[in-house]
Amino acid sequence: MTKRIFRQLLIPLVLACAALPALAQNAATVIANSARAMGIEGLNSIYYYGSGANYSIGQNNNANIPWPQTPLNDYVRAIDFTVPASRATWQTYAEPVTGGAASLQRGQQNINPNSPGGWTQQLEIWTTPWGFLKGAAANNATVKRGSLDGKRYQVVTWNAPVKSPGGQNYRVVGYINADGLVERVQTWVEQSIYGDMLVDTTYSFYRSNAGLMYPTQISQSRGGWPVFTAQILGAWPNPAKLAELMAVPAPAGGGGGGPPGGAAPAQPLSEQLAPGVYRITGAYGSMAVEFADHVVLFEPGPQSEARALAGIAEVRRLIPNKPIRYGVITHHHFDHTGGIAAAVAEGITIVTPEVNKRFLENALSGPRTLAPDALAKSGRKAVVEGFKGDKRVFTDGSRTLEIHVIQGLPHADGLVIGWLPQEKILVYADMFNFPPANDPVPNPQVIGTRVFYENILRLGLNPERILSIHQMNPNRLATLQDIRSSLGL
Repeated sequence: MTKRIFRQLLIPLVLACAALPALAQNAATVIANSARAMGIEGLNSIYYYGSGANYSIGQNNNANIPWPQTPLNDYVRAIDFTVPASRATWQTYAEPVTGGAASLQRGQQNINPNSPGGWTQQLEIWTTPWGFLKGAAANNATVKRGSLDGKRYQVVTWNAPVKSPGGQNYRVVGYINADGLVERVQTWVEQSIYGDMLVDTTYSFYRSNAGLMYPTQISQSRGGWPVFTAQILGAWPNPAKLAELMAVPAPAGGGGGGPPGGAAPAQPLSEQLAPGVYRITGAYGSMAVEFADHVVLFEPGPQSEARALAGIAEVRRLIPNKPIRYGVITHHHFDHTGGIAAAVAEGITIVTPEVNKRFLENALSGPRTLAPDALAKSGRKAVVEGFKGDKRVFTDGSRTLEIHVIQGLPHADGLVIGWLPQEKILVYADMFNFPPANDPVPNPQVIGTRVFYENILRLGLNPERILSIHQMNPNRLATLQDIRSSLGL
């Protein structure tokens, strides 16, 4: 009886152990079969060309619609998998988001093993259909059957040798269809607002060039919306002109651009505007307003976590023993909210018009494991107050701060200004800059400036000092006459 029980327990264990090499072999077989179907045996480099569009993540005109699009003409990308390295070039002719005449701009993206950004850049090589299979073959991939959007796939997963700031390897997941073609590749990158942000790239409508299979349509999404789309007209394996395609010209200005923000001072200074009212200075400023038992911080999380935490520390130094209870964001654009997770980590309730509430709650609720930040370490959940209507008032009976929603502004729905009626101080973002000395009255008028002025009149405000969140040149507060003069009034 004992021996029989022992054999019954042993047989499943033996079968399970025997299946392990078979699973490994199955992954290798799936990858090899897909490589043959894709025609990449012997492929060391590739270039492809077409047209498409880039999309500016975090700069949409409404928090709930896709990222704004910039067309790409004459788009060419070359990849050398042996380095690995990649170079893409394009040109675009588009109207600026602020309005005005369209102009021709040239862009480029250059990636090599030493490129800043690490995996954020390298993924553009390894999430291509050909790079994905090469990476899978070299990095102990696993495979399982699965489905996505109701379609069955062989799902291949491998870990990139690149480690995230949190110490874990970046994960890459590819979906191979019944014909052996790579239809979709997913990976994740760290992002200040989303945390572990999904980068989801789809490949469709394959064609063949002498056996090399290439997709004629590419779409990459981040944050749930496309950030790159392309219609590929042709692709060539192991191009003879690879060196020419990969050559980076001497710097001549321009480039592919990138997320707004930039470096911020580690220790922002401050300036008292009135008793209990402080400007937190820096490339992106803030305004702290003291009430009887708490503080309201206007623009609590600009640029980055470092900038947000430093600004919060400065407010606490200036106004000790009173909590920063509310943080009012001017608008949802990522250069103004890149450090908002740090404000949430400090227990600050984020205040914004209702239009931004769902976006912020969803974006700030995801896991943050690739680069554990202040929010991940705090264990807090975002508290977002989305106010209805066009006005939110903070008051303690002796001081009042009014928050007004700007109307008619193309730049962003739900953009607000702050108004201190007693102190006659107005704070704003992204609507007015001092014009250059050689063009004091821009023609045509700057749309944002005109809308700003019209809203000041609509609300009946009479500001004596106007504080810009963006540091002005010269670095001073503006007056209402500065705005009028720039409009030729």
